[in-house]
Amino acid sequence: MLDIAFSDASLPTSGTIAILAAPGAPAGAFAALDAAVGGALTRAAKAAKFGFDAAKTCVVLAPGAGYDRVILVGLGKVDALDATVAEQAGVAAARGLSDAGTAGVVVADTVAPDLAAHVALGVVLGSYRFDSYRTQPRKGDAGPLTDVSVACADPAHARTAWQPLSAVARGVCLCRDLVSEPANMLRPPEFEQRILALRDLGVEVEVLDRDAMHKLGFGALLGVAQGSDAPPRTVIMRWNGGAQGDAPVAFVGKGVTFDSGGISIKPAAGMDEMKTDMAGAAAVVGTMAALAGRKAKVNAVGVVGLVENMLSGNAQRPGDVVRTAAGQTVEVLNTDAEGRLVLADVLWYTQDRFRPRFMVNLATLTGAIVVSLGIERAGLFSNNDALAGHLSATGEQTGEKLWRMPMDAAYLELLRSDIADLKNIGGRPGGSITAAKFLECFVNDVPWAHLDIAGTAFTSKPTSHAPRGATGFGVRLLDRMVGMYYEG
Repeated sequence: MLDIAFSDASLPTSGTIAILAAPGAPAGAFAALDAAVGGALTRAAKAAKFGFDAAKTCVVLAPGAGYDRVILVGLGKVDALDATVAEQAGVAAARGLSDAGTAGVVVADTVAPDLAAHVALGVVLGSYRFDSYRTQPRKGDAGPLTDVSVACADPAHARTAWQPLSAVARGVCLCRDLVSEPANMLRPPEFEQRILALRDLGVEVEVLDRDAMHKLGFGALLGVAQGSDAPPRTVIMRWNGGAQGDAPVAFVGKGVTFDSGGISIKPAAGMDEMKTDMAGAAAVVGTMAALAGRKAKVNAVGVVGLVENMLSGNAQRPGDVVRTAAGQTVEVLNTDAEGRLVLADVLWYTQDRFRPRFMVNLATLTGAIVVSLGIERAGLFSNNDALAGHLSATGEQTGEKLWRMPMDAAYLELLRSDIADLKNIGGRPGGSITAAKFLECFVNDVPWAHLDIAGTAFTSKPTSHAPRGATGFGVRLLDRMVGMYYEG
């Protein structure tokens, strides 16, 4: 993650800078810089019909006075300026600066110090790159941003506000790193090692291996894992920042490090993207890192089921019956509906052992949710209106938006098996809903929500908060929700 510094609002005297400004008469640093370059910024904005709309940019090349380029970044209407707009402006600034070199200055003198910290968060999110396996720079690539200074009216105040946000930024970047890793580099044992590093933040980490899960009756999870020579893991993370004895909040993640579909094998086209089928688990790890990094005043548990869904002579077959940790039996009609089997055991274990205040699970669970909602929103399914409301409201604030889907009892009837308690698919109609109804069978009466992030965890084009690739969806959402409703 790049280094962020805060400085006073005095302008650098040369080089490349990004300057944030709102519509209307020039003010502050923008006015001073415009005067220094003989009105070149105003003329460029007028020629480009640049109206300083939120997160829009206009690049002014060689405006004079020793500056190589100035990136104008719009803040939109002043009365609509909030943390989300500030973050999006930071993302836009980072993208403009990334063409100019490894260091840059973002001038944010017209926003409040708290919002300047959110600008910094946007700069980090917008400048993220995953270059771990590049041995040669791209042609014409200036290299990743490594140092950015945010110039603002009260740098000391902004620096204080940045401290918790920097922990969230690290959590998002950790999540993106995990999702971006090739599947051969992040099999369950290696994923376990990455999670163990959270101990440096004060997170307690416990690992259940195959034998431990067998004793606990994790027949559904182990059935998915049996076709791979990579041993499965369930990893439990605990952050104890609240009062001793207080029930924790709980986050559960699907961690299928590669999903071939098993015997119900997927088509070859696009199968490489199945390295991202552990994005739910990555979001849980990133969230736990964020909470611990900012020392959240809450007790939190994160539990991830890590498996590889592969083909072999020992792979699970369509038609097999497995017994879950809850004691219910499941007829596996499609081995590519494996994520719900992993989550069934992990959800049951989490509620049974920790008795949490609520559980939220995240999973790239169904293609059906992408058909329903596209890539703009994740599907929200819940048995609790208050929890669903908290998640929805927070998602609107952070830009990680959700849409609540129905959970009518009638959908469960589609999952009744002729030879077992349940079957793991209910047919094409309402596919994301029947998947959620399957999960609901393993949560007891605990307030619970399922976020189907199949459309939002990875993007083929840049968004307002993420570059192309892994988005880190869920980390900011869950961290902000805990801070707003459950902390202290």
